Amino acid sequence: MLTTQRKSLILDILSRDGQVIAKRVAEEFSLSEDTIRRDLREMAAEGLLKRVHGGALPIAPALPDFSARREVASQAKQKLGAKAAGMIQPGQMIFLDGGTTTAEVARQLPTGFGVTIVTHSPTIASELEHHPTAEVILIGGRLYKHSMVATGAVAMAAISQLRPDIFFLGVTAAHPVHGLSTGDFEEAAIKRHIASCAAETHVLLTEEKLDRVSACHVLPIADISGLIVATDRPTALVPYRDLNVAIREA
Repeated sequence: MLTTQRKSLILDILSRDGQVIAKRVAEEFSLSEDTIRRDLREMAAEGLLKRVHGGALPIAPALPDFSARREVASQAKQKLGAKAAGMIQPGQMIFLDGGTTTAEVARQLPTGFGVTIVTHSPTIASELEHHPTAEVILIGGRLYKHSMVATGAVAMAAISQLRPDIFFLGVTAAHPVHGLSTGDFEEAAIKRHIASCAAETHVLLTEEKLDRVSACHVLPIADISGLIVATDRPTALVPYRDLNVAIREA
């Protein structure tokens, strides 16, 4: 079998099963595992999949810039924002991660009671400019422009002084085995730090982020309090229901 044929069949398996197990594919093709692993390494270098121990997973697609992402899955993000906003109680301190999905939480924040919103994203803070009862704390630091969030030591130090009731976390990918991930090392570190300071961490996910893996690990799913997911396929959530986290469907 030619290398190009093998790689095409590997992509078919990845699309069908959502994963590739090197040993199983080697047996199916009557080839050595070393050959399949070499194929997977080459395909990972070409950006076709994400190598993991024992095989490969679908790679999370590269995200467009922040402005372009505002238009992606906007209806699903609105549902997620409404679901998350409905969890907020009077007097709480809420940390909103950067991103277009958490911006919907800010837009749908209740106005009938006082709440403190902490964010390291100037774009999220600006969404609350005219909110009548929200106190806003904006964390500063080195600006990561792709996601419009502050990162680095200054941001870490300021966040360490806070104990939010809920952190609404945004990621680029979620997988039941490989956990939550994003595309930037420094951004992943700041997300972990915020989660370590918060009483609860809930992750907002649109359907295309499920069963994907990005380059930089954030947290295992078992380490968070819950997932808030917008999906038309309830069966897609089955692998996540055994991970001891609350799952809310938007």
